[in-house]
Amino acid sequence: MSAKRTSSRRQFLKGQSALDALAEAAERIDPESSSGSAPAPWQGPPPEEAYLLQFGRRAMACEFEVFLNAGQYRDGNDAVVEALDLVDRLEDQLTVYRDSSEISAVNRRATAESVAVESRLYALLEQAVELHRQTHRAFDITSGPLSKVWGFYRRQGAMPAESDLAAALGLVGSQFLELDPAAQSVRFKKQGVELNLGAIGKGYALDRAAESMLAAGVGDFLWHGGQSSILARGSQATQGAEEPGWLVGVRHPMRPEKQIIEIRLCNRALGTSGAGTQFFRHRGKRYGHIIDPRSGWPAEGVISTTVLAPTAAEADALATAFYILGPDQAVAWCHERAAIGMLMFLPAKTRQGVDLITAGVTEQDWRLTGQL
Repeated sequence: MSAKRTSSRRQFLKGQSALDALAEAAERIDPESSSGSAPAPWQGPPPEEAYLLQFGRRAMACEFEVFLNAGQYRDGNDAVVEALDLVDRLEDQLTVYRDSSEISAVNRRATAESVAVESRLYALLEQAVELHRQTHRAFDITSGPLSKVWGFYRRQGAMPAESDLAAALGLVGSQFLELDPAAQSVRFKKQGVELNLGAIGKGYALDRAAESMLAAGVGDFLWHGGQSSILARGSQATQGAEEPGWLVGVRHPMRPEKQIIEIRLCNRALGTSGAGTQFFRHRGKRYGHIIDPRSGWPAEGVISTTVLAPTAAEADALATAFYILGPDQAVAWCHERAAIGMLMFLPAKTRQGVDLITAGVTEQDWRLTGQL
């Protein structure tokens, strides 16, 4: 946990590639102003200078952080600690990098037998399989063999042999998962299939953390996991704010020192996918870590995709799927579903730089703050 004060009154939470470390731009509470007694809830409007409390913990190979309005909730600190403890437990359950996790146990056993899983995990698997269907197979939680064969599983990208790639692709497909709702179990229909929840797990953890906070009576907060996943509930207590919610900033995908977009999140989540940091070059060509599970090759043609959705799990999964699907299919997908919004950066067609296309967002959701 940390608590600091900065002089800035209006807050922008900015992104690296999509979202910068929230701590760099968030206002903090003055540590000298806090005491051992529990803060009282707000009475009437917030004070002229409203500050935020920041709490964080490392989990799922990234920093999870949450921001609260200082002094608003008497038991807010305790609620945050409980939520962060929950994130730790979810990592223990979901990670493929620990042999003791529930997902690792499923991967070891589910070819030979049906494996019953915890009820919320089963619901997550059902959601992932449905998203696989809805996105025409662009989102797939069985794509781990492809990440391995391309070297991205251990962040060491390398060109695979053609035979190895073909073998890995043959193990990928959520159609190889047999889910039994009565037993809440999963079984693999093919030897070598495995689950990897990396494209939805952080968002799911944020959703569960938010549930924990709301159950504890805390209704105004902003969570982020690894900078690319954000979930907001209620509003930041900023004097003079005209609209409810929390403001986050998106940086230019090619010039990360410049902010280009401001997004207002209110009871909504945001997820961003891009291959700006995990990639390698082979014979002059760039290969990113987001792999199309249908072809087995890294997706091309999109720089980054930001998705707004009711839940962080949806936002994360759809950001990956839209990056793979490309602009036409992603726009059509949003037009069919009013709850989903998207901002996608593409290489500019007629000039140097980038183009931005949007779908499912209104002028109340976002505004351009810089030059493309």
